[in-house]
Amino acid sequence: MKLPTPASYRSRRLGAALKHALHLAEEGRFEEAEAAARACQAAAGRLRGGRRLAMTRYAQVTATAVACAHGRGTEVLAEMEALVADLEGLAGSERTLLVLVRHNRATILDWQGQHAEAEAEAQALLRELSRLKQLGTRVWKLELTVLDGLAQALCGLGRPEEAEAIARGNLSRAEGVAGAEAALHCTLVRSLNGQGRHAEALTEARRFTPPRERGHTGKLDLATATALDGLGRRSEAADVARRALADCGRHLHPAHPRLGEARTLLARLGTAE
Repeated sequence: MKLPTPASYRSRRLGAALKHALHLAEEGRFEEAEAAARACQAAAGRLRGGRRLAMTRYAQVTATAVACAHGRGTEVLAEMEALVADLEGLAGSERTLLVLVRHNRATILDWQGQHAEAEAEAQALLRELSRLKQLGTRVWKLELTVLDGLAQALCGLGRPEEAEAIARGNLSRAEGVAGAEAALHCTLVRSLNGQGRHAEALTEARRFTPPRERGHTGKLDLATATALDGLGRRSEAADVARRALADCGRHLHPAHPRLGEARTLLARLGTAE
C-alpha cells in the first residue's frame, strides 16, 4: 500500500513506523498493520508544535486505509466521515489525504451497492485532483487509484464499456506502479466479462501476474473464474473460484465482499462451500 505523504506530515521516527505498517498490510498482516498505525496515532498526540496534529491525522488516515483494504470498511465508516470533516479545511498538497479518505469511503459505498454515489464521488475527486495538479502537486498515482474506483462503480452500474475505456486508457500510465497496475488490469478483465467478451477476458487474465498486495487477494481469480464460466468451462471455473475463496479466507476479513462474491459464484456453478 502507498499513501501520499505531504512534506508537513513527515516525522522520521513515526514516518518509518507508518511505512512499516503499510508493509505489513501488503503482506496481509492487516490486524498488525492497523495496530501499528493506531500506536503511531497515539504517539503523534505527544508531539509538539504543528507536527502533532499533522502526524495524528496521517496515522489515522493510514489506520482507516488498512481497515478498508482488510474488508472492515463498514466498521470504520463513521470514523472516516469524521476524518473527511476534519480534513476538509486543508490546502495544497495536504488535500491528497482528504482525497484518499473520500476514495476509500466511495469504495465502501460501491461495496454496499451504492454505485451511483460511488461514481459521483469519484468524478468529484478527479476534479479535485485536477485542481491540485495546477498547484504543482504530484498526484498522478492517486489519480490512477481514483480512476480504478470510478471504473469499478461503472461496472456496478452496468456500464462496462466505459469501465473498459478507463482501464485500457490508463494501464500504460500505471506500468510499474504495482498496486495501480494490478487494480486496473483486474478491472479490465471484469469489464470484458461484463460485456460477455469472456474469451478476451480470459486472455487478459492469464497474461498478467496476480497482484502481490494482499488487499487484492482473490480479485484476479474471481474475474478468471467468471470468464471460464462464461465460456462454459464450469469445472475449471469452480476450481479457480474455490482457490479465490480459500485465499480470501486466509488473508481478508470475513466481512470482505470478495468472500461473498466467491461464494455466490460457486453457488451459481452448483458447488456448495
